[in-house]
Amino acid sequence: MTTIILVLAIAAFFLVVLEDVIHINKAKSTLFIGTLCWLIAYLMPASEGGVARVTEHLDENLLEIASLWLFLMSAMTFVAYLNSRGFVSSLVQRLLPSALSERSLMILLGMFAFLFSSFADNVTATLVSLAVITSLKVAPRKRLKYATLIVFAVNSGGVSLITGDVTTLMIFLAGKVSIANLLLLVAPSLTAVMVLAVMLSLRMNGEVVFESTPAVIERTDVVIALIFLTTILGTLGLNAAFQIPPVLTFLFGLSCMFLIAQYLFRKKANRNILNYIREIEFDTLLFFLGVLLIVGMLKEVGVLNYLTSVYDYLPTSTANYVLGLVSAVLDNVPLTAALLKADVTMDTASWLSVTYATGVGGSVLIIGSAAGIIAMSKVKEVNFISYLSMGGYLVAAYSLGYWLSYHLAQALL
Repeated sequence: MTTIILVLAIAAFFLVVLEDVIHINKAKSTLFIGTLCWLIAYLMPASEGGVARVTEHLDENLLEIASLWLFLMSAMTFVAYLNSRGFVSSLVQRLLPSALSERSLMILLGMFAFLFSSFADNVTATLVSLAVITSLKVAPRKRLKYATLIVFAVNSGGVSLITGDVTTLMIFLAGKVSIANLLLLVAPSLTAVMVLAVMLSLRMNGEVVFESTPAVIERTDVVIALIFLTTILGTLGLNAAFQIPPVLTFLFGLSCMFLIAQYLFRKKANRNILNYIREIEFDTLLFFLGVLLIVGMLKEVGVLNYLTSVYDYLPTSTANYVLGLVSAVLDNVPLTAALLKADVTMDTASWLSVTYATGVGGSVLIIGSAAGIIAMSKVKEVNFISYLSMGGYLVAAYSLGYWLSYHLAQALL
């Protein structure tokens, strides 16, 4: 059975990598193989406990998945509403001046993408940030540099908050780091983004002009945005003070959104806040489900034990750094799940460095993160080769952020 499970897991990996070639959504392939692995485990139980043991392991796995799913569903519903209403893009257009130097835009764009991705999912943060540069009249090489910074900043912004990156949330839910610990990543991550922004803007001396008419922001959208912000702050504060699970606080915030929206929309026909749940990217959630089912089964058959061998040959700090670079090729969600299931023994500072590495390392290649894939599809100047030309800047910024995060955590924890 172990051999069959391993072959299926490898097949799932190749199906994910070749998604654009075979035109099979990775959510479909991973969910199929993930459920198939557990069905095989029931048909050919390998453990001494038989079917009862398999059921126990499946229940544990599903509990972990349910916590992640419900949290993401809640956060994505807020974002789906605000995004569909054009709230964020309108707000950004109002904040931008009519003209700005290219260097200043690089700095401000990096800061915005970093901050926004801490609260919203990477897909939304990337789309909104790219919208700022796609209409600019700048040279193709400069647009490539702006897009490169956005990809790196979006991935960097998510690592310090559980609302910003799935791998950060996974590591937090596994009990490896606390919210207070994660806040130590803010300074190193932002420093790396700003250093990258400076490096990319060294030869940029022009000025950009913004020509846009921001849409009207309705009062109801402002209210729901404030509920979202309050939910995020409440989630962080209540977990730090009372260890309340983030999923519970976010579900409560979502229920408040539904109830308040019911009152706000009472005079508007065809406006039901529940409809925005349908706009959630369920293919992303199904992909996570399939991946976690596969990784859970790999743990049960003992395959993940081999992952720990990397830490037998390399120092922990170096192994974690390399792991981040690997995430530029392999999807960081299964990579993080595999590491957590393998039960590698590390101190809190090392787990923080893993959080940074898996969250930001994917920025090194355009195919290494969702932000990169979106940038490649939205900005014509961005492709695998052109982005690869930015590799030196990206590796330098990633290395700086990684070692700053590691040494700062070692000094303070």
